Amino acid sequence: MDKQAYDFLGGEILLVDKPLHWTSFDVVNKLRYALLSRYKIKKIKVGHAGTLDPLATGLLIICSGKATKRIEQFMGLPKSYDGVMRFGATTPSYDLETEIDEEFDIQPSDYEIVKERVGGFIGDIQQMPPLFSAKKVKGKKAYDVARRGGRIELKPADITIYDFEVFNQNWPDVLFKVRCSKGTYIRSLAHDLGRATNLGAHLTELRRTAIGDYSLQDARSLEEWLEIISTAPLVENHAF
Repeated sequence: MDKQAYDFLGGEILLVDKPLHWTSFDVVNKLRYALLSRYKIKKIKVGHAGTLDPLATGLLIICSGKATKRIEQFMGLPKSYDGVMRFGATTPSYDLETEIDEEFDIQPSDYEIVKERVGGFIGDIQQMPPLFSAKKVKGKKAYDVARRGGRIELKPADITIYDFEVFNQNWPDVLFKVRCSKGTYIRSLAHDLGRATNLGAHLTELRRTAIGDYSLQDARSLEEWLEIISTAPLVENHAF
């Protein structure tokens, strides 16, 4: 196991490979509980620097102790993702959380249309957040309203797509790589590309591979971090 000395109580940055179906808050809570148990303390600051949807995996930056002061700094960094979008159908959530609500007639040659339209999304653009998102309007989260069958007025956000590539490996599933600014919803990117091509599309897989210079290759699984915490040297009382 890792021999590095971590200062979890004073302030540490944990690069976590978020598991599928876990929320970002699930990961934070699991690590916080492990730290409280290991050091037999009643409170410690633990937070994440950028949410990943439950159906997404990949790099999640978790900060503990005084390192939580750097969360805003990390959240402002560009993000990189790999994933799969499926053409020929849409869903209300723009991913697999909800059932297909519309299907489209597509042909194998339609992939060329997708390739042609990708370039139109690179640069500074406006993007509408998904209705099934954590965006708040008048104190209400959009997904809470959506899951009750209601509607909420969302506004487009200014974002930047630095790089966007697609690869035809198993049409109508299209692999993609994207590097984007803070606030970008990859689900919306898939939906909007489907709309721009008149082919319909939704996200089926998503994996965050980098946040700024922090890489998924340097991340550890949640289980590895829990093991490291459980064997971390005990220290004298800290001010948290």
